[in-house]
Amino acid sequence: MCKDEKPVIGILCWEEGTTPRGLVQLESFKGNSTNPDSYDFPVIFSRVPGANIHTILEKPDIDVMKKMVTYGKKMIEKGVGAIVTSCGFNAIFQKELSKSLTVPVATSSLMQIPFVATTLSPSQTVAVITANKKLLTRDHFRNAGVSDSLNVSVLGMEECLEWNKIFTSPDENIDLNIIREKVISTASDALEKDPSIGAFVLECTDLPPFSQGIRERTGLPVFDFITMVRHLVAAIGDY
Repeated sequence: MCKDEKPVIGILCWEEGTTPRGLVQLESFKGNSTNPDSYDFPVIFSRVPGANIHTILEKPDIDVMKKMVTYGKKMIEKGVGAIVTSCGFNAIFQKELSKSLTVPVATSSLMQIPFVATTLSPSQTVAVITANKKLLTRDHFRNAGVSDSLNVSVLGMEECLEWNKIFTSPDENIDLNIIREKVISTASDALEKDPSIGAFVLECTDLPPFSQGIRERTGLPVFDFITMVRHLVAAIGDY
């Protein structure tokens, strides 16, 4: 962002120095939530102390959520028109953050599910691809505004051994080619098993670089962090 440009979107990120090596590698891809090249509008990033894989995914920490409010307010003072977060699991904090901040807040691409479901036939399913199915709970969906009545299936990337290194071996590199193919094949395999799938929503903010590959292989629409942020930018009309 040029220093004379007003930021349009503020992005709350994990704290510095605690990101698993595999996620750092994934940040090199355009489309990743923490890669500045992913945006054609001005954004600012704010690293939130204490926000990491343990306090967001494994055991959501209310004290970290309060710090997000503090850092969110600082970004609002800098002129952002909306605030998002760099991890879809922050959906658990959606209601508290939106209540505490004075601009629109979108913590997770999961918030797109009601819209996506409405665009489909009632007999169709929205398939969610998440970083870790075991850790994604009904509370995440409910706080993101997703009704239990919607047809949603969840596919977890933790079943991929290479992806799971992010959790089990955070200091190790991952093979990005294996990850790319596994993300895309997770979607295509799911569609083959369940033809009722009408669209995909990618929970994880590290997965948007693979969205086009999913579209090309499955022929279905894919909604992710980037589609959500672009929607916000268009709505607030600041750019």
